[in-house]
Amino acid sequence: MTKPSPLLYLKTSPEIIRLAVMMYVCYPLSLLNVEDLLHERGIEISHETVRFWWNMFGTLFAAEIRRKRVQHLRTHSNWQWHLDEVFVKINGETHYLWRAVDHESEVLESYVTKRRDRKAALKFHRKTIK
Repeated sequence: MTKPSPLLYLKTSPEIIRLAVMMYVCYPLSLLNVEDLLHERGIEISHETVRFWWNMFGTLFAAEIRRKRVQHLRTHSNWQWHLDEVFVKINGETHYLWRAVDHESEVLESYVTKRRDRKAALKFHRKTIK
């Protein structure tokens, strides 16, 4: 069963929310600049509302864009991804950060383990292929 979109329960239309958040994220605009641009288009929204939407839906939109971008890149024959392993200290303990990175340095998946062994590598590899 699919989850309903969190945008459905707000009074403002999802298109306006997406437009405001994308204007703020994609272009070097301040919240007040986004408010002014929307006002010119006849949309009366406070800059605090745009900030609230950005905090609430920014990661959702970014994940959607990343997912569509990866699906689009996978259709091309030159799409490649590599495994990257980094040693990280968390609270004084050494952990291993496994990352799958595509040819444009976009992180596709990441996984942190305490052990560096075959079992951890295979688990991450299966997770990445999904």
